[in-house]
Amino acid sequence: MNAGDLRSDIAAGLSAGGVEAGVAARLAVYGALLLEANARVNLTGAKTPADVVSHLLDSLTLVPLIAPATNLVDVGSGGGLPGIPLALATGVRVTLVEPIAKKAAFLREAMAACGLDGDVLAERAEVVARDPRHREQYLAATARAVSRAPTVAELTLPLLCVGGRALLQRGAIERRERQALDDAAPVLGGAVIGEESLEGDKRIIIVEKRVPSSERFPRRNGVPEKRPLCWD
Repeated sequence: MNAGDLRSDIAAGLSAGGVEAGVAARLAVYGALLLEANARVNLTGAKTPADVVSHLLDSLTLVPLIAPATNLVDVGSGGGLPGIPLALATGVRVTLVEPIAKKAAFLREAMAACGLDGDVLAERAEVVARDPRHREQYLAATARAVSRAPTVAELTLPLLCVGGRALLQRGAIERRERQALDDAAPVLGGAVIGEESLEGDKRIIIVEKRVPSSERFPRRNGVPEKRPLCWD
């Protein structure tokens, strides 16, 4: 299937899902790029236009939680989900954090092709969060399909300014993991303030930054994932 057909199929699927035509067209350009590049680099599990539509619609569930003039950081961005769709749908400035060089290269290409304003950082989140150019600079943070919830909190909250929010897309969450997140958030300077239930087991957990994060966090590379905070 050529690029034009891919874009048409993706746009049609998004329109059927209730996405406004102009937004659907912009998202379809990105979706086609993602599918084409996925044949060369493992960016996503999506293999068909229908798969891409599903991922894009899932990303758009965050749109009501993104305030105007927000700057957004997307941690572990992979193929750009949800950061690029959110930027295309809302106009926010996005910073994509992706340590794998081949994926970061695709993200730069996709950002340029879609005419987006933002940055791609080919670095681990633990390193970015200790850089004063990025630490406590963002109003919103996302991280899709990245480890356990307390790990995601440790990788995102230090990047948020006070008042900023981490939007954690999760599936079914066990009581143990949710309790660990509730306990870890205050340690990181935040608090869990809400949860949006979506179709099936999907949910968005909202963690608000209340005070500056301790300089202890995030811990050194790999530790947040190996030893999640408050995980007994």
